[in-house]
Amino acid sequence: MTDTPALLGQGFHWQDLRPGQRFRTFRRTVTEADLVGFVAVTGMQEPLFVDATLEGALGPRPVPAALTHALIEGIVLHGMAHGTGLALLETTIRARAPVRVGDTIGAEVTVTEVRPTSAGNRAVVTSAITITNQGGETVMDYTVVRLMAGRA
Repeated sequence: MTDTPALLGQGFHWQDLRPGQRFRTFRRTVTEADLVGFVAVTGMQEPLFVDATLEGALGPRPVPAALTHALIEGIVLHGMAHGTGLALLETTIRARAPVRVGDTIGAEVTVTEVRPTSAGNRAVVTSAITITNQGGETVMDYTVVRLMAGRA
């Protein structure tokens, strides 16, 4: 008989999550390369994002709110749903303050609901996510609803 080693980096199965459970992510500094790459791949050629000499109402070098969301979702997925997340069902995003090149962001995740489905050993998991910058200021919050796999 062979023992199969545990898989490193595996996300949570829905049975491991409960309402009220909280997690804190690693933090990440938003770089010029992040901004340039994101703008290039999405086509968001807004002067506010591509003209380094322009300083608008949001201050110097703001990044699209969609980039802030995407960076944190990548961190959350890697830590919470890697290999167990089956689908993103819904998200509601509220940008609350600008994020700029050079800011360091991280998030707190609170599981708000775990609702098993009637078939397939899956559950719908809802989480509230709050993103803060290096000064502790909330820059974005959002709710996300995911379909999560159960243990085999």
